[in-house]
Amino acid sequence: MIRGYVNGDTINNAILLLHVIPVMLISLSGTFQLFPAIRHHYPRFHRINGRVYLTFGLLGAIGGLYLTWVTGSRLSDLGALGVTVNGLLIPVMVYFTWRYAVQRDFERHQRFAVHAFILINGVWTFRLLLMGWFMLNQGPQGNSANLDGPADVTLSFASYLLPMFIAELIFRARARNTVANRVTVSIAVGIAILITLLGTVAATMMMWGPRIVGY
Repeated sequence: MIRGYVNGDTINNAILLLHVIPVMLISLSGTFQLFPAIRHHYPRFHRINGRVYLTFGLLGAIGGLYLTWVTGSRLSDLGALGVTVNGLLIPVMVYFTWRYAVQRDFERHQRFAVHAFILINGVWTFRLLLMGWFMLNQGPQGNSANLDGPADVTLSFASYLLPMFIAELIFRARARNTVANRVTVSIAVGIAILITLLGTVAATMMMWGPRIVGY
């Protein structure tokens, strides 16, 4: 997590915009990549949109890492570890997504693209997990103001490692279509949906709703 706009700091504020604007654009761009119908019926759009998505995702990751460790826009070193690993993994997944697309190895391309999508949305997912955690506990438990409490650190890593693990379960179930794999995936996806719904409701009540009403 990074701090926001600083009055008078033109250069770093520009870097902040280069970090925030890509996040806004890829939220819409990445959604289009998830629809099989678009991939099948509009392959050219899928390719162009995919390049835009990965490019902005990469810029967002680089900007986030710069803001976190160069400008010092972090609440604490320990609290920044999760998001840092997230940011470092994005270029790796973007590279392999692009590489396997060029090689027309679409099975591996899809696999790495899914992981890139999860990582690019990692900070957003962390907010959902954090707000959901607050709601379940009726307040902070294992959290700190600097986001370096045990719950903060655990959730910051879980925000992308857990979805990536579930994604791998799905890919394995596709490769090994057994009853056990299908049941495991169904349970894992069901839990992920419940967590997402809880986090969305909590974030709306605690973060987005009050700001919207305040305007």
